[in-house]
Amino acid sequence: MPLLLRLVLGSLLVLAGVVLLAVAVLGARSRLRRNRWFGVRTSATLRSDAAFATANRAAAAPLGAAGAIAAAGGAVLLAGADGALGWVVLAVSSVGTLVIGGFGGAVGDRTAVAVTDDAPAQTCTGSCAGCELVAGCRPGGEPTGDGARAGEPTPAE
Repeated sequence: MPLLLRLVLGSLLVLAGVVLLAVAVLGARSRLRRNRWFGVRTSATLRSDAAFATANRAAAAPLGAAGAIAAAGGAVLLAGADGALGWVVLAVSSVGTLVIGGFGGAVGDRTAVAVTDDAPAQTCTGSCAGCELVAGCRPGGEPTGDGARAGEPTPAE
């Protein structure tokens, strides 16, 4: 591998690694705001600020791993990996970065799809019959007054 090509590709990998690591850290801390360039950017994540923050928090670990792979591969190229070793390092670090980064994006998108609005939702598991959340589990949200769920027979039936 020619010296100039090795230096350029190594520098690009290190730069990509640093950017991915920065996005991962900001995403994990929920400090990454919706923007034009960085973060998991799909129609589901751009729907709301909460969806974007949740998606990037979920994608932080894979994006951090992808950034570490890119930075390590770039550092090896800059350190002097030449010949066949240079090409192998370039291929493995590039493919690894793209695959793990893509996985992080998919995780973030699936997480954003689950976010319904800006407020955290309370969900009912149906395990507490006297709880007011049970009323939200019924069609129309109407409590029956006797602790039974909608569709279940009441003691009088």
